[in-house]
This record gives sequence, C-alpha cells and structure tokens, in this order.
Amino acid sequence: MNINYLLVVGAFVSSVAIAEEVVSPITETGIVKVEWLEPDNYNDIMASNELQSRFENRFFETITKNINKQAEKTLKPNQKLEMQVSNVDLAGDMRPTFGATTGDLRVVKELYPPKMTFTYQILEDNKVIISGDEKLTDMSFLSRISRINERPFSAETTMLNDWLKRTVAPQLEAPKAL
Repeated sequence: MNINYLLVVGAFVSSVAIAEEVVSPITETGIVKVEWLEPDNYNDIMASNELQSRFENRFFETITKNINKQAEKTLKPNQKLEMQVSNVDLAGDMRPTFGATTGDLRVVKELYPPKMTFTYQILEDNKVIISGDEKLTDMSFLSRISRINERPFSAETTMLNDWLKRTVAPQLEAPKAL
C-alpha cells in the first residue's frame, strides 16, 4: 500500500472527525443565559439576504436581549433564567425568488406561526426553583404584530414574553411548599 495514500486518507478521516464536533452557541445578557443546541437541525432559522452564520448570531443575540428585558420585570433580583433551545421555527416561510432578488423571500402568513422548543430553569441563589420543558407556538402572532413596530424577530419575542408572563410569573408568585 502506498504511504501517500495512507497519509491522505488519514488526513481526510481526521478532518471529518474534527468537523463533526459541534459547539452549541451560548448567549448571555443580564439575568438570561441561552444555549442554542444544534442550530443546524432547527426547523427554520434561514437567512434571506444575509450570511447564514451572521443571521443566526444576530437572532441568538436579539432574542436573548429581548427575553432579558421581560425577565428583569418578571424575576426577582436574585433570580436567573437559563434556557436550552432545541428547536426554532421562525414566523413565516422561506420562498425562492428564482433570481428576481439576491436571496430568498420570507413570506409571513397565519399558516406559518413562530415555534420554539426548549427546557428552562429559574435559579435563585444558584439553586433551581422552577424548571420545565416548553413547546411554544403562537397561532395568533399576526394579530399582535403592528407595522409601526417592525423590530427584528418581534413575533418570536412576543411569544417568549407571553410565556414568561403566563407561565413563569404565576409560578414565582405561588406560595412555596415547606
């Protein structure tokens, strides 16, 4: 067997093994920490006119920052929210433009609501006081979005803010069992 052949095959196999090591991005702002588990496997986090990696980073940072704003209103000063997101399906659906524009077009209709699947923990003094699994879908997202407020990822932000208000806040206000 030729030694050059073995070296080439060895280099290829080792580069494939290195490429398979996936690091989950983690974003942290204020009292919120989010780990984005295997974003390549998400249902829809597709960019239209932007580099995919840049779009994903912008989405991760924006959502974390927006969740933090509501979490600061919902949680007590010594509490923190940690999330592990396993799936995202952005509001709308990507459609090809077949060369009419440089990228694809996101069509936003009631048929394509935002969805997110994650686990979470509320920590108080580094002890878990609440935890759970969530699979959120906002079927009425279009009735809440206004043209005046064209913030990026507003449908996803509203869905998560509603979750904090309707699910987490009541659990924090409930009396603790002794």
